[in-house]
Amino acid sequence: MPAKSLTIALAGNPNAGKSTIFNNLTGTRQKVGNWPGVTVEKKEGHLTANGYHLTIVDLPGTYSLTAYSIEEIVARNFILDEKPDVVVDVIDASNLERNLYLATQLRELDTKVIFVLNMADLAEHRGVKVDGNKLSELLDVPVVFTVGNRNKGTQDLLKTIISVAESDIELPRIRRVYYGKDIEKAIGEVSEFIKDKRGANLAYNIRWIAVKLLEKDRIVQEQIRSAATPEADAILNEVKQKRQRLRDFFDEEPEIVMTDHRYGFIAGIVKEVLKTVSRKRVDVSRQIDQVLTNRLLGLPIFVFFIWAMFQLTFSLGAYPMNWIDAGVGWLGQAVGGVMPEGILQDLIVDGVIAGVGSVIIFLPNILVLFFCIALFEDTGYMARAAFLMDKVMHLIGLHGKSFIPLLMGFGCNVPAIMATRTLESEKDRILTILINPLMSCSARLPVYILLAGTFFGARAGNAIFSIYALGIVLAILIGRLFRSTILRGNVAPFVMELPPYRLPMLRGLFIHMWDRSKLFLRKMGGVILIGSVVVWSLSAFPREVQFSRDYENEMATISDQYGTLIATAQGDRREELVKERDKTISALEAQRAVEKVERSYMGHIGKAFAHVFAPIGMDWRGSVAVLSGFVAKEIVVSTMGVLYAVGSDMDEKSEALKLALKRSGITPLSAYAMMAFVLIYVPCLATVAVIRRETNSWKWALFSVTYSTTLAWLVAFIIYQGGKMIGLS
Repeated sequence: MPAKSLTIALAGNPNAGKSTIFNNLTGTRQKVGNWPGVTVEKKEGHLTANGYHLTIVDLPGTYSLTAYSIEEIVARNFILDEKPDVVVDVIDASNLERNLYLATQLRELDTKVIFVLNMADLAEHRGVKVDGNKLSELLDVPVVFTVGNRNKGTQDLLKTIISVAESDIELPRIRRVYYGKDIEKAIGEVSEFIKDKRGANLAYNIRWIAVKLLEKDRIVQEQIRSAATPEADAILNEVKQKRQRLRDFFDEEPEIVMTDHRYGFIAGIVKEVLKTVSRKRVDVSRQIDQVLTNRLLGLPIFVFFIWAMFQLTFSLGAYPMNWIDAGVGWLGQAVGGVMPEGILQDLIVDGVIAGVGSVIIFLPNILVLFFCIALFEDTGYMARAAFLMDKVMHLIGLHGKSFIPLLMGFGCNVPAIMATRTLESEKDRILTILINPLMSCSARLPVYILLAGTFFGARAGNAIFSIYALGIVLAILIGRLFRSTILRGNVAPFVMELPPYRLPMLRGLFIHMWDRSKLFLRKMGGVILIGSVVVWSLSAFPREVQFSRDYENEMATISDQYGTLIATAQGDRREELVKERDKTISALEAQRAVEKVERSYMGHIGKAFAHVFAPIGMDWRGSVAVLSGFVAKEIVVSTMGVLYAVGSDMDEKSEALKLALKRSGITPLSAYAMMAFVLIYVPCLATVAVIRRETNSWKWALFSVTYSTTLAWLVAFIIYQGGKMIGLS
């Protein structure tokens, strides 16, 4: 007999431990995406318990169910439209009064509700004890106690969910908030009026609709207007008259009066169910914050933590990174050895394996980075970081919360841009997205290492540091420019709750780490694969038969000539001829590689753009390299290896590639201009794709491509031409 399916919605305030409860229930059986039509993250998990298949939907964390933010609208619409079997409201037991505001709003909806009093141990440590039985009696709602970070109470919660979902009792109609005689009279009159005007075809509980209309809820008003009938107009006019009457009576907006009644109702409940006992322990979070958020020590400590995070990311990730790199190389050689030579072998080895490998190789770094970020979040330190950086971020026209995505941009711009979902203001979110690519991601680092190591010697470190600093300065300047022009507006007020410090669950950390890394791989893998195949195709075609035959004939001639000489020579002379033959063949192979690329579509594209890049110190080969970087910045170095005649397998540490670059006519000045261009110009294809996805518009994605490339050319032009004017080379 198949298991019966139940849909459970998980609601709650931010920092109430909702994600921990969700992870305890679902483990790794989760799916992460976006809610339809909005950029708010949607998490869904599945489990089987007691013969039931449960789908757990993690609603966005929200303090209320009003229509002020995307999160509130998403949570409310899911409960009203999808009608889950049970809504589980996760409540921070140590902060009961604040959490009960959402609870009372859930209580007014036509749904079965369970209250989960989470972090009961923290409440007890703070000297607070909640009478769960009394709370259940007063609100006629089942109450379950849990300690999420220790996985306590999860089984009790599961049993209660199934019991409530299967109960046949009528949904409770009593013990809701009483708004006072005058407002209750208005609610009753509006409800009766709606019943008489059923032409509006409203799908929700009529009392709830009446309450929302009197509160001037824009979503409910729009739903009624969408009916476009005389009955809909009549309902809105009736509500307008009632609101005016209440406004005249109270000398305040009705929604303010109703909010006051809710808080009065909550205060009465808290008085009945909350007991304060003698505090046995000091407030540990407050003690820690005296150091970590100290006016003088806070910022240096934060900088140290970030330095440690990046050190750990690259040092710890270096070992598995080398293993994966070796594995990808071995796979390419193995496949190349098995497959016959030809176009299919080139496509699989150089296009598919090398392309996907260039992404997979960074997986260890990404895993470590996201583990550290999850550690910051789950301990409560991430909120402190945003608080510390608030004043600095005001220089850009943003607030502290935008700092988190910008910080992540130094690792990779793709997950960093996805992290802007946490910003409430759309203008703040778009501005943060637009300047995020100016944070130099790790994929650009090989280009810096190659050029700085080749042309700046012992000063290479200073040159690379100055490039990172240039990106930060440009982010501040561009942020101020956009804030005063296309994204004009005041900086949104920054109010962020500082949650108590918590000891994170190792299981939860790994789940958060893998969720983000999995999403990163899924988004990056397809884009990189397609882009690498495109780059390979442009550099491999057209395949000129006569060109290949001439090359084979020339190679055969050289082999025959040296073969005859080597056969008759003896001793040292024989060894000299072998070395001379190998050197001649290598030179011919290098020349052939250059000519092949020069004759390809990629070569034609490079020469077509040569006049654009000449003023910033790049020849056609440099222009081809940076154009290929649109797919992924890692490809720039391998493209330069092909174009500068030393082979596509050369990396940023190759001495042969450095020697070829020095002989090519590139100067330290033009190399630095190229580094600046790579820092600023068009984000990689995956970043452009995620900008379009997160803004839900090609307009902003194309704008990002256009402004960043234009800015890159202008900055590189000023560096190169300005340097020449003052005699630099």
